[in-house]
Amino acid sequence: MLVGILKEIKTAENRVSMTPAGVEVMVQNGHGVLVEKQAGAGSGFDDEAYVKAGAEIAETPAEVFGRADMVMHVKEPLPSEYDLIRPGQIVFTYLHLAAAEELTQALIKSDSICIAYETIQKADGSLPLLTPMSEVAGRMAIQQGAKYLEMAQGGQGVLLGGVPGVDPGTVVVIGGGVVGTNAAKMACGLGAKVYILDMNLDRLRYLNDVMPANCVTMMSSPQTLRKLVKEADVVVGAVLLPGAKAPKLVTKEMLKTMKPGSVLVDVAIDQGGCFETSQATTHSEPIFNVDGVVHYCVANMPGAVAKTSTLALTNATLPYALEIANLGWERALKENQEIRLGANVIKGKVTYNGVAQAFDLDYTPVEEAW
Repeated sequence: MLVGILKEIKTAENRVSMTPAGVEVMVQNGHGVLVEKQAGAGSGFDDEAYVKAGAEIAETPAEVFGRADMVMHVKEPLPSEYDLIRPGQIVFTYLHLAAAEELTQALIKSDSICIAYETIQKADGSLPLLTPMSEVAGRMAIQQGAKYLEMAQGGQGVLLGGVPGVDPGTVVVIGGGVVGTNAAKMACGLGAKVYILDMNLDRLRYLNDVMPANCVTMMSSPQTLRKLVKEADVVVGAVLLPGAKAPKLVTKEMLKTMKPGSVLVDVAIDQGGCFETSQATTHSEPIFNVDGVVHYCVANMPGAVAKTSTLALTNATLPYALEIANLGWERALKENQEIRLGANVIKGKVTYNGVAQAFDLDYTPVEEAW
């Protein structure tokens, strides 16, 4: 199989979907790799490193799409790429289709095989290709929250960790999964007062055991949220429904009760966001203000720390990409349940129920899609 590695074109996205080390593994397994020129530059990998690993360099994305059997991105295809996707071509990347109707329709029209990193799922319910980026985004959420609390950034001028004789800031983390746990760890490490909310009592028991004393676990409910957002200096939205739109948990009415200059960090923005006032932003224009509250809603947070993120992501994606290449997409979907759950659109049919429900489209089980 010829695997194509595309240069990311989303604003300020510096990650790359395969490292030279990954290329070497692909080549050792008998596959060809076509890497778009300068695809790895933002992550510290020059074209020469890819050539040494056995890749061929392509001058344009059109060449990659035109020749490769499987194309890999980090982020979703953008409108300039829609018409380049060929029928029968495998598209393997983060897609987040439940929050992107235009992209969903474009992929249906393309007649391609679209496998989403974020819905590949293990038997225990974990999301192995989302986890490393969730770890990065959770930790970054507190860095960004702390930064935008500074008055020069529009915040209220609170130091999250406080100092001797002065109260620390209060952080509310909504969701006790990978993002929320990593955010809470970072906030606790700074010395903030931290509340972490979840609806799974077993998860809360676990977090209560492993988190430090300055972290309080709470059962999530609208009443609890209404109370805590009034006290919060930073609220982190870390809620995930795999493959589906995120629920809107912090409402416009709740926002009006928050302290002026407090900060919302919506890590769920890839799936539509979990704050009613959220709108996707970019690294070049990361924030906006509603009712005096700073909103940070960057849809590709890990792209800002591309060297760390690329290594973490490709460690996780390479085994799946290799299996798809070795077996072909049909056998890979039939023989590997984890990859089968990653199939979102196959040859014009929506094969992930959360995506179908988001846009009232017909749902076709994967087994019936070809």
